[in-house]
Amino acid sequence: MEEARELVDELEGALMGLEETPDDHELVDRVFRAMHTLKGSGSMFGFDEVAAFTHDIETYFDLVRSGELHVTKELVDLTLKSLDQITAMLEAGPGGSPAGGQKTGEISSAFRRLISDAAPPGKGRGKDGAPEEGAAVTGPASAARSALPGPDAATYLIRFRPSGSILLTGTNPLSLIDELRAMGECSVVAHTGDIPQLEGFDPENCYTFWDITLVTDRRIDAIRDVFIFVEDDSEITIRQIEGTCRMTEPDGRVLIGDLLVDNGSATPDAVERALSGHKRIGEALVEMGEVTPEQLERALMQQRVIEQRRAEQAAASVKVPSDKLDVLAELVGELVTAQSRLRRVSGSSADPELAKISEDMEKLAEMLRDNTLGMRMVPIGTTFTRFKRLVRDLAGELGKEVVFSTGGGETELDKTVIERLGDPIMHLIRNSIDHGIETPDGRIAAGKQRHGSVALSASQSGGRVSISITDDGRGLDPDAIRDVAVEKCLLGAEDRPGRDELFGLILAPGFSTSKTVSSVSGRGVGMDVVKRCVDSLRGTVEIKSSLSEGTAITLKLPLTLAIIDGLLVKVSESFYVVPLMSVMECVELTGQGPRLHGGRRFMDIRGELIPYIPLRGFFGINGDRPAIEHMVIVEEDGRKVGLTVDEVIGGHQTVIKPLGRACREVEVLSGATVLGDGMLALILDIPGLVRSAQREEFYVLKAATAI
Repeated sequence: MEEARELVDELEGALMGLEETPDDHELVDRVFRAMHTLKGSGSMFGFDEVAAFTHDIETYFDLVRSGELHVTKELVDLTLKSLDQITAMLEAGPGGSPAGGQKTGEISSAFRRLISDAAPPGKGRGKDGAPEEGAAVTGPASAARSALPGPDAATYLIRFRPSGSILLTGTNPLSLIDELRAMGECSVVAHTGDIPQLEGFDPENCYTFWDITLVTDRRIDAIRDVFIFVEDDSEITIRQIEGTCRMTEPDGRVLIGDLLVDNGSATPDAVERALSGHKRIGEALVEMGEVTPEQLERALMQQRVIEQRRAEQAAASVKVPSDKLDVLAELVGELVTAQSRLRRVSGSSADPELAKISEDMEKLAEMLRDNTLGMRMVPIGTTFTRFKRLVRDLAGELGKEVVFSTGGGETELDKTVIERLGDPIMHLIRNSIDHGIETPDGRIAAGKQRHGSVALSASQSGGRVSISITDDGRGLDPDAIRDVAVEKCLLGAEDRPGRDELFGLILAPGFSTSKTVSSVSGRGVGMDVVKRCVDSLRGTVEIKSSLSEGTAITLKLPLTLAIIDGLLVKVSESFYVVPLMSVMECVELTGQGPRLHGGRRFMDIRGELIPYIPLRGFFGINGDRPAIEHMVIVEEDGRKVGLTVDEVIGGHQTVIKPLGRACREVEVLSGATVLGDGMLALILDIPGLVRSAQREEFYVLKAATAI
């Protein structure tokens, strides 16, 4: 079931790509391979209905591979509906019949009509356009019947140069190539440079020879057996190329120059001369006359096959249930806590052997922590892919034209964070298309391009990941937002909040500037979902917008929720942890008093006035202040804010423990951790702490003004 869901997601992504580039043969092959695997696995585990239905779709994409059917929007629409039906069949279980099971037959009939319209009946083709039972499929289509190679398959480069008289013996060279196709994944380059001019052409002679790259599980003897009846009169070379070519790039990429040298097409000296120029090496070698275009095409084909196989092998993984990873992370967290206790005991002991053991354990615990957290990190692009379908369907429903783009998909984030990001990103994209992007006529009237754009991107900075959803639509209207906020009593009639604070009001529950409620939006629920989810992940939401130019909403999230690096501080007898990713510097305060400006507290740090929050007063901690206090300067939303504490103890690997139900809604705290001596330390939520302090100062100032 897990593999099937992954295959459906892969198919959806490939189909979205095919709609943009319908002539991309690699995407067609991806669709076919995924369908093939889905069919085989479904049959193996008792999902016979899924296997039969997928076989029908696979048959039609066989025709796409053979060039008999072209990729159209109608074909993509129909295939996407098929994926929805396959998902329903999977949820019904083996042998189960999903609700609306008759839809399977309707979709199959629609496929037959589509093919019948595209290709009239012919040889081997029935009246409905589908291949007849027993009809032979030759050429590229036969590759569809091939056995897909496993992860341990070998890659072979085959040169097949038949004798000129091979056709006179009744042997068809293409039949031999088809036999190779049946062994695995096969790429073929035909060399036609020896075909003479028409006056010297003999139609009974074969002037063509082929270079074939074959990825197969079969042994080399099986490949030789294909040519057993023509090997005496033909030039046949078979060489295993996987692992034999040199690699000089740090990322393991195969260089085209090395392949040309390994194949004997070019000399090392010629490659060096070509590299000294400013053109691409292949083009330079062809212009120099060192290699022919056919030899270059052969090397490029070889390069694609090798890199594709390496990518597939690198992606091979062992599937582990996520709950096992969660347990492992918890155990590593307990190990880190125990290590802190060991370090404390060894620090108070004069035993050098104990100190050495503590240092070794600390290194091992840190390595284990990093590797465990690395196992939980997943490229965020796995989440991005599914939103292409959402944009496509929603834009069609609303009659809008939208170009959707993604970036930074390789950025990694904790799997728990990614799993919880689906709904917030979905709501933001829906809002961008429904509220932001105008209709085509409206955009033209506003002097914009007919189609709008929505971009989803991710980037990493330190211990945080930023996810941005940007559109070039109508933007947010500050006046409309303020009117709704006053109507809902979120603002007073005389209040004049700043632009950022005003935009932040759209995150309030039930807030919406839309005058009508549609099936897409208008109830003010979506942005509330975004706010609650991001807050639960200890993240922040940043909104930037310009009227009639567009909106950018950025979610800033921590890389992981399990273990963080923190700065341990102390106020009286209480301990607090400040997330290290927010800390800029620590300053010692020696008798310097605060300055007041507009009723707010500032501290002069090297000529810069920095607002600060005295944690002793904020948390209501009794006791005398020490003679020398410390200020931890943190960065929040691009601004510097100081936190005054009694003592800065130092760095601390912090295992985050959730707070109890009574403290779960306290926005200034994100959790707690156990120190080496068994004491409890509270983990500060810096964004929540700053917001809470700002509100407190706002109400104090407002009350003072009223008095």
